[in-house]
Amino acid sequence: MARPLLLYTTLGCSLCEKAKAEIWPLLKPFDLSLQEVDIADDALLLERFATQIPVVGLGDPDDVCPWPFDGEQLRHWLDNRL
Repeated sequence: MARPLLLYTTLGCSLCEKAKAEIWPLLKPFDLSLQEVDIADDALLLERFATQIPVVGLGDPDDVCPWPFDGEQLRHWLDNRL
């Protein structure tokens, strides 16, 4: 089963669509599945990421890959964690 790659986002985030374009090609090689997390549903996430989204993580909100990133930067971040 693929491990979830969390995309911290919220409704109307245009940069999040750009981030997804960088994320999609890396899902299969890293055996990941994309899981979107709406920060508006969690007060702590909203406080932490309100001005930073999109942000990608593997579950630890203290260890994330913030936007802007390209595919190569995200690949490097994933290589160091998986």
